[in-house]
Amino acid sequence: MPPRTTRLTETKIKQANPKDKDYALGDGNGLQLRIRINGSKLWMFIYTHPFTKKRVTMGFGPYPEVSLAQARKMTLEARELVAIDKDPKEEREVTRYQQRAATEHTLEKVAEAWFDLKKESVTQPYAEDIWRSLTLHVFPNIGGTPISKLTAPMAIDLLRPLEAKGSLETVKRVSQRLNEVMTYAVNSGLIHANPLGGIRAVFKKPKKQNMPALNPDELPELMVAIANASIKRTTRALIEWQLHTMTRPIEAATTRWSDIDFNTKIWTIPAERMKKRRAHTVPLTEQALAVLDAVKAYSGHREYVFPADRDPRTHCNSQTANMALKRMGFAGRLVSHGMRSIASTTLNEKGFEPELIEVALAHVDKDEVRSAYNRADYIERRRPMMDWWSEHIQQAATGSLSVAALNEAQFRKVVSIRG
Repeated sequence: MPPRTTRLTETKIKQANPKDKDYALGDGNGLQLRIRINGSKLWMFIYTHPFTKKRVTMGFGPYPEVSLAQARKMTLEARELVAIDKDPKEEREVTRYQQRAATEHTLEKVAEAWFDLKKESVTQPYAEDIWRSLTLHVFPNIGGTPISKLTAPMAIDLLRPLEAKGSLETVKRVSQRLNEVMTYAVNSGLIHANPLGGIRAVFKKPKKQNMPALNPDELPELMVAIANASIKRTTRALIEWQLHTMTRPIEAATTRWSDIDFNTKIWTIPAERMKKRRAHTVPLTEQALAVLDAVKAYSGHREYVFPADRDPRTHCNSQTANMALKRMGFAGRLVSHGMRSIASTTLNEKGFEPELIEVALAHVDKDEVRSAYNRADYIERRRPMMDWWSEHIQQAATGSLSVAALNEAQFRKVVSIRG
């Protein structure tokens, strides 16, 4: 019969002094107090793994932070787990992970990790819009909720007030972004499934609204209005630049001199500034180049072709052209993005190849191989179409002094009077 282990006492523990090597004092049932050379005292539980049958050592913490009574209680709980074929060390790690997840893996913190990846695949303005929507509509209410505790009813209750206000587009965008965060959590191993997958089905669908755009035969009215508008300095040139190049408002507003090759007459917009995150090339017509010549005196020494008024070191706001159009009386009839629609409709009606028009508008071809071929081959094929479009704009502006028709001195005189 094995000798009976003498149980430890607080006095015996306190009198246990360090020696020239580590040693242990047993308390029975696998519990030991290990005395280190440096004088520290650590509780250890020795047991046999229920399946591998290997000897396992599990630490309970230091004495006196963990008292003798606490160590014995922890030993009893661990032995009960072994008795039902559970490894107490593994069970403790699972518990610790769950506790850590409750504090570290909150919706807001997981969203931050997701956003760090997301922002690399979208334009900066779009990234800012994503984060702003989460900050305004999600984080104040459920941002601190553990990702594992988030449920569909919670997300639905969050979005109902927005639906009641009629902000259906916001509901759509926020629910989509929440789903992306949850999918990221699934792929990261933080949760087993996304409980928000079907929440959009319980909300009213926003009615699709096309951006206001003029009919092609209303282009002369637009050109006259641009010529006679009292708008600031380069705003007039910005509107015409966007019109001639068929670009989006943000792409036009962020035009940089360094992206323009005057020798080849090509403007290359870097991928990070494009909606689809793919570089886009624009063959520049004589009229488009004339717009650049007209503004060179104002911004040729700057990074951006259309600098901001308050801080010329940065570019103008993407809404600059849009706000100018509103002041010119086109509210409800035309937004700056709608100028692309005027170009598209006009060019299609005139029989230009649909493929060339789509490439000019930077609409991504779903066939990746074909799309790569388009980028290399269609630049020169697009030039005649772009030339025709610029000539068409010029004809619509007859008698209205478009920027493209002015020399630099004339343009300076116009903006000094109106800007």
